[in-house]
Amino acid sequence: MRSIGEMARDSGLSVSALRFYDRAGVLVPAWVDPVSGYRWYGPGQCEEARLLTRLRRAGMPLPDIRLVLAGWSGADTDLVRKLLQAHLRRLERGLSDARSEFSAVRALLEGREKPMASLRTAAVRLTVPAAGLAAALDAVRFAAGTDPELPMLGGVLFDIEGEALRVVATDRYRMAVAQARATGHDGAREQVIVPAPLADAMRALLSGEDGGEPVRLSVDGDRVTLEAGDRQAAGQCLDHDFPDYRRLVRLPAGRRAVVDVPAFREALETGPVRTSETPGPDGVPCDLSVLKPTADGTVTVCADGEEGGEDEEGGTGRNHVAVNREFLLHALAAGARDRLVLEFGAPTAPLAVRRPDTEDTFSLLMPVRLEN
Repeated sequence: MRSIGEMARDSGLSVSALRFYDRAGVLVPAWVDPVSGYRWYGPGQCEEARLLTRLRRAGMPLPDIRLVLAGWSGADTDLVRKLLQAHLRRLERGLSDARSEFSAVRALLEGREKPMASLRTAAVRLTVPAAGLAAALDAVRFAAGTDPELPMLGGVLFDIEGEALRVVATDRYRMAVAQARATGHDGAREQVIVPAPLADAMRALLSGEDGGEPVRLSVDGDRVTLEAGDRQAAGQCLDHDFPDYRRLVRLPAGRRAVVDVPAFREALETGPVRTSETPGPDGVPCDLSVLKPTADGTVTVCADGEEGGEDEEGGTGRNHVAVNREFLLHALAAGARDRLVLEFGAPTAPLAVRRPDTEDTFSLLMPVRLEN
């Protein structure tokens, strides 16, 4: 017999996943201690748990998985084979439908693409306070993408409009936006994507600058230059279009919780975590923190088993949001305040991390669906 901890170690399922599958009647322990409530699993259940993991990764619904496990050890495997074949046919039909829809979308895209890319004909010149630009870069750099398949996300967007320079970065799983004051540009809105290494060089250039002194930013064709005194950092812009981030940050107002950042950080670092069963941006499972905003305007980090409200497919309660813990810690550091505001919408909506003193600098974290 294996304890639930031993079963988790040997099967690859987390303890919380085993508890959920027990409650769902999919993988019920061989024996539960009536006094302590501890779960114990039989020798053959480890193989069933590994099979369950594979079937969930293949997207098989829980009702079918129950039947597969029920018939797995029997002499007649006809039911199991039929269930596997039926699910494979569903996946193939779904893939065929997706291919058709993607073909239609590509046709629409080709119809609206311009025959020639528009060229920037006028040079852009503006001045920005060194401290303001440094703070803006610090607030967004953590969210820049590293996926070579999405080069347009591998840098920091400089969005120049009137007296505002907005800097934006996103890797799809998180987004950060900050703003610095700018003067000297009264033309049309201009956008350039500064590659991440060049953005880092610009930030290093600002480290030795007096915070009150302005630096000069210029864009000439596909080249961007930052000058500070007699020093400069310059390079090529990325030849891509950045997604319309303004569409992505239009979120309905949600429940707000003010957190003391040092205390909240400690709660995240030492508190309970769950392991995502789906790979994160780097292709490996990530540690999740499950957050619950409370009625008194604070937020708690839920311990395992406290989330409540799970549905048969493993969703969390209505007021709970699971996020990548590492990403949240990065966002707290980038917030650069002792107190920050967490804004919660629906469990499927991004978690916003905002500064209490400004609406111009914030970050968004996509929630992670709890499969178990």
